[in-house]
Amino acid sequence: MRHLLKAITLATACLSLPLALLPAQAAQPLTDGKGAPLIHLNVAAAGWGGTAIPGIENRNYVFPDASYLNKWQKAGIRVIRFGILWERLQPTANGAFASTYAQRLDTFLAQAAARDMGVIIDVHNYGRYYNKIIGTSAVPTSAYQDLMARIAQRWGNNPGLHGYDLMNEPYGDADKYWGANAQAGINGVRAYDKVHPIYVDGRGFSSTTQYPTLNGDLLLLKDPANNLIYSAHLYLDEGSAGAYAKPITGTFDPMIGVNRAKPFVEWLARNKKRGQFGEFGVPDNDPRYLTAMDNLLSYLHDHCVPLAYWAAGPWWGKDPVAIEPVNGVSRPQWPVVYKWLQKPNSCP
Repeated sequence: MRHLLKAITLATACLSLPLALLPAQAAQPLTDGKGAPLIHLNVAAAGWGGTAIPGIENRNYVFPDASYLNKWQKAGIRVIRFGILWERLQPTANGAFASTYAQRLDTFLAQAAARDMGVIIDVHNYGRYYNKIIGTSAVPTSAYQDLMARIAQRWGNNPGLHGYDLMNEPYGDADKYWGANAQAGINGVRAYDKVHPIYVDGRGFSSTTQYPTLNGDLLLLKDPANNLIYSAHLYLDEGSAGAYAKPITGTFDPMIGVNRAKPFVEWLARNKKRGQFGEFGVPDNDPRYLTAMDNLLSYLHDHCVPLAYWAAGPWWGKDPVAIEPVNGVSRPQWPVVYKWLQKPNSCP
């Protein structure tokens, strides 16, 4: 839920190696036999400026340029979670896609495919459309199913597609309708795409600690392709909000990330389901956070649960949680992420 909060503007020095200096041999295709990629990357760009709808490209939001993915491909990233806004893609419910926005997504998927990368299309709408709750008379569930069907119809056969994230972080009044909406989204996708994975966020901002409590009914979702992946979000500050508004005080538990991840990971294991951490990030201003991240990534590696770092993208600047290089220099979080990115695994 970090991106709902005002961005922190703390400027910090970047002392780690540039991405370009990391070993290029980590860059392998998704089918390289090393196991499923366990480090994914959020690229937040096309979903910026959610209060400006539809907004103006390159003022309120941006699509990465043609060379943007080069550095991440060379560094070994293979899966990108890419947020879009429903209102920009489909300005009228049940209507045609906005041609320019959809074409920009065409281009980004082509750029990913050319680099043996896959994109998770993430509907970054919090259970809402024009700030109205999906599932109510204002935004019928059928309209959301139509959106997901059209997305799958257009991009289901695209070589740059990795999967679909049904809805980023439903919360509040949207939680009541999420079970039915999620099933409708699955039905919409499977009308045209019988293959690619579908990622299912949970209620309450998809909080990892609350996921098992709030989302038991999601276990009843039906997917004819049997390819659902449950997606929880995790941060290490108070409330797991991702704001990191206050510095660490007192004793800091380096296992905080592991302890917050366990309820979700153990829920997955009990129910024989697959999962992903769709968002996670730490600030670069205290090395204790890096230790906690290292412990978390070790735990997830052992349990074959991928994690998508939040976030990269061309407009992050010196935001302390972002992993986007500044002036070509990698962020302090990157060496920890890279350590686990290049580590072989035997995950299915």
